[in-house]
Amino acid sequence: METTANILVGLVAALHIYILVLEMFLWEKGPGLRLSGFDADLARATAPLAANQGLYNGFLAAGLIWGLIAGDPTGFQVKVFFLSCVLVAGVYGGATANRRILIAQALPGALALAAVLGAG
Repeated sequence: METTANILVGLVAALHIYILVLEMFLWEKGPGLRLSGFDADLARATAPLAANQGLYNGFLAAGLIWGLIAGDPTGFQVKVFFLSCVLVAGVYGGATANRRILIAQALPGALALAAVLGAG
């Protein structure tokens, strides 16, 4: 069960690294434009905001990676904390920005958190 939990944590970390790249570096290019639905002018105007969001996603990924490499009990506690942050951010984003965030961010975070708690 612990291996499955760690794989799920790693996948959530990879997802947040992808979001970092998308929001910080690809916001004004095809992938960012498709995600946001913005035209080039609006993407350019919102790029600093998206980059800031991307940076926060990078912090979530860094915390999850820290949890994976730290020994227990610290590793367990760090994974629970950062997965809880992912879950809260996903629920908030789904409620305030776009419901797709519930599936793309909150659900993977919740599954990984349940697996970590189950393995702990």
